[in-house]
Amino acid sequence: MTKGIIIETTEIGRIMTKKKVLFVCLGNICRSPMAEGIFKHKVEERGLTHLFEIDSAGTAAYHVGNLPDERMRETAYSHGILLNSKARQAVAEDLEEFDLILAMDKSNHRNLLKLALNGNAEKVRLMREFDTKAESMDVPDPYYGGVAGFEEVYQILDRSCNQLLDELA
Repeated sequence: MTKGIIIETTEIGRIMTKKKVLFVCLGNICRSPMAEGIFKHKVEERGLTHLFEIDSAGTAAYHVGNLPDERMRETAYSHGILLNSKARQAVAEDLEEFDLILAMDKSNHRNLLKLALNGNAEKVRLMREFDTKAESMDVPDPYYGGVAGFEEVYQILDRSCNQLLDELA
């Protein structure tokens, strides 16, 4: 079940305003960098890189400056995706700057809404709103589980990113 998204890309002369999309989980080392990597990969495959600015962040500062979890990087690499972003914490300015902020679960969604100022809460959505097979609105956190959990998260985010890009493109 997805709600419609309206994000305008305007052209002033030859300057295009990019659609700015931010993916957010707790520590920014598992789910959100995977979503960022998958979405970037799909955008590149469709030749739409010039239309998007894509980033990820965490609602907590546990891992600021770190690369994504090694298990998540290995899972991504097995699907032809390189994850090399460094973890950062989401800040109130992100809700001003980005057009769409996608939380990986309800807890991170609530935390992002606490940062929302000036009516920016409508920019914050749940990632699984774009999952055509969603049984839950949360992308499970694989951090304390085994390898199978990382692959499950990849599959969820791959489906969700496909639907998201279809709607934005």
